[in-house]
Amino acid sequence: MSKPFKTIEYTCDLCIVGGGLAGTIAALSAARNGIKVVLIQDRPMLGGNCSSEIRMWVRGAKGKYNRETGILAEFEEENIYRNPTLAPTLWDSVLFGKVKENKNITLLLNASCLDAERDGNTIKNVTAWQLTTYTWHKVSAKYFADCSGDSILAPLTNAKHRIGREANDEYNETIGPKVADHKTMGMSLLLQARETDHPVKFTPPEWANVYKTDEEFAIIPYLETEHSGFREHTIETSGTNLWWMELGGEGPAILNTEETRDELMKVAFGIWDHIKNYGDHNSENWELEWIGFLPGKRESVRYVGEYVLTENDILDGGNFEDVVAYGGWPLDDHNPKGFLAKNKETDLSIMRLPPSPYGIPYRSLYSANIKNLFFAGRNISATHAAISSTRVMATCALLGQAVGTAAALCVNENTQSTSLEKNGVEKLQQTLLNDGVFLPGVVRKIPTITTLAKVNLPKEQQEILFNGIERPRNLVQENRITLELQDSIQFEYQDATNVNELRIQFDLDYLRKSVSPNWKMQVFAQKLHTGRDFVPMKVAKTIVREFEVYADGELIYKTDNNYYSLVKIPINKRLTSLTVKFLKTWGAEQVNLFSCDLF
Repeated sequence: MSKPFKTIEYTCDLCIVGGGLAGTIAALSAARNGIKVVLIQDRPMLGGNCSSEIRMWVRGAKGKYNRETGILAEFEEENIYRNPTLAPTLWDSVLFGKVKENKNITLLLNASCLDAERDGNTIKNVTAWQLTTYTWHKVSAKYFADCSGDSILAPLTNAKHRIGREANDEYNETIGPKVADHKTMGMSLLLQARETDHPVKFTPPEWANVYKTDEEFAIIPYLETEHSGFREHTIETSGTNLWWMELGGEGPAILNTEETRDELMKVAFGIWDHIKNYGDHNSENWELEWIGFLPGKRESVRYVGEYVLTENDILDGGNFEDVVAYGGWPLDDHNPKGFLAKNKETDLSIMRLPPSPYGIPYRSLYSANIKNLFFAGRNISATHAAISSTRVMATCALLGQAVGTAAALCVNENTQSTSLEKNGVEKLQQTLLNDGVFLPGVVRKIPTITTLAKVNLPKEQQEILFNGIERPRNLVQENRITLELQDSIQFEYQDATNVNELRIQFDLDYLRKSVSPNWKMQVFAQKLHTGRDFVPMKVAKTIVREFEVYADGELIYKTDNNYYSLVKIPINKRLTSLTVKFLKTWGAEQVNLFSCDLF
């Protein structure tokens, strides 16, 4: 019998399964480094837990000057510029647009990976079913990256993996049970509310849970926590997102998703009913405008790579020679009971503050037994305790950029495995640094063509501009130089020299005071609840909006509407001088630069 549905076949360099932040950024980083990518996503939009379908805030490393950059910063800056009121579906469009404009990426949305074919310890192809078109898509690739969160390629390829919590003596950890189990952190449904100028009534569905008093749900047993022991449910612009409405950690992490969703719906509507109709929550004018139907997951299946990142690695600062990403979120281990955890003796969740930032090694991002399989996101090679920190989305975004860049390096260098020699890891690190990613303990090497030029800056400013460190570490004014508006930087050569690219790292305002007065929006340009105090986002005033580039006195580039902190401008000319003139910022009276160099 012939098959009733057609199959479309693809051949590419890298096939990525999963289009959350990790997978989306992996695709872009790989494609921008010159290789062909197929990105398979089982939802109608990209973004995963931060998409309009789930609406979890992007969070990452703690600390004033530790915010994640690279492609993630590009996404945020695009979102601030195009979507100042932070509409969730417009955020979806930012990610969609970035992927679709790149001709090296083939995007398959609404496509679920269901099968894989191996040749020994190498994956040959994967097959996905696209629900909207009733079509099979079969993708053959040199390398594969599982960024699905649930690690779908693990059971399909027999890649080594783990589920649940290790016994705490296996890796000498303090977080975890005495006896290993299959329990995980749970999943949450979020709700979104808006403050109006008039009273709004709420009538819950008959099947919603009923919580008449705080005592019925509000105690949350946390050890060593920056949270209070109270399930906070004050709704305001910079208030809680009710993350603690969490279930599903005690049963099979994936198989129980639908059942868990049903229970979470009862909880979420019940909590909103409590906020509106029981006690005094100052919520008379608030209306419920959205509730999620897809749970956001914290943990399910983790791969086993060449190296397993542990709690102790994180607490020791992650000082790895092959560091390619970093974290800095607390070791935040939610009790598997989630919302049902109430006993202070037996149901403890644990939060410990690690050094921030701490390094994450490349060896935790590829499979121990499948030689062409990468992974990035909440499924990397790490213990349950370590994942409690690395699982947050800004960290996952960095992991995705590392994996996409590594895959491109492997293809371009024609290697046969995801593992790299020392010089390959160094090249990977420098590529990431040049693409705007900060790596703790690794300094960006200034291109030789820059160091050979005579530069019209005082020696002290040149030393700062070319020190390879592109953010503050202790004080906001560190590692940057300040110029006046209308000032220029000029590179001069004794002989004509080939210049391919100009790279500039502007100040993105690490303190974030100029982007928003709402403090949650300062952390990342997303919101959930909208109070009447919400102020639309603004492009960081420290970013240079208008500048010009001259080659041997000829104007070759001009923009009056730049809103990115990292800019790369193709030059591709043989010249004796190149001048960059800084004309206007988005509000700052001076120009702050972390770097300005030539390739």
